[in-house]
Amino acid sequence: MEPNVVIWLVGIIAFIILEAVTYQIVSIWFALGAVGGLIVTLMGKQFGIQMTVFLIISVICVLALRPLSKKMIKTKNVRTNSDSLIGKEVFITEEVNNLHGNGKGIINGMTWSVRSADDSLISENEVASIEDIKGVHLIVKRKGE
Repeated sequence: MEPNVVIWLVGIIAFIILEAVTYQIVSIWFALGAVGGLIVTLMGKQFGIQMTVFLIISVICVLALRPLSKKMIKTKNVRTNSDSLIGKEVFITEEVNNLHGNGKGIINGMTWSVRSADDSLISENEVASIEDIKGVHLIVKRKGE
């Protein structure tokens, strides 16, 4: 068996195994390029032409098919219990000041770190609405704004 045939077969197998252990749909395109390189090898062409075909097919597949495959394989965001807090109100127990990194609030009996969505100061004992959650911080706006 010709050495270049072995190289392309090993390449195809390696790219398929790499794709199997990841879930990013990245290396399958290079496996298709390696199939093109193998076909050109079997036609008796030089290694430079084989590599050119490999690169062209791989690039075309990445540019044309990867965006299509990303649309078809939709990843769904798993909502957590804390996501259910968005839109609700939080009682501010410590002044919210993004500049100083201060701010605490209570909702459902739990104390959270609180940050202002628009960098405004929110006084202690006010009620704010939860706009978002980033990490362990509730991102809030003054109620009514």
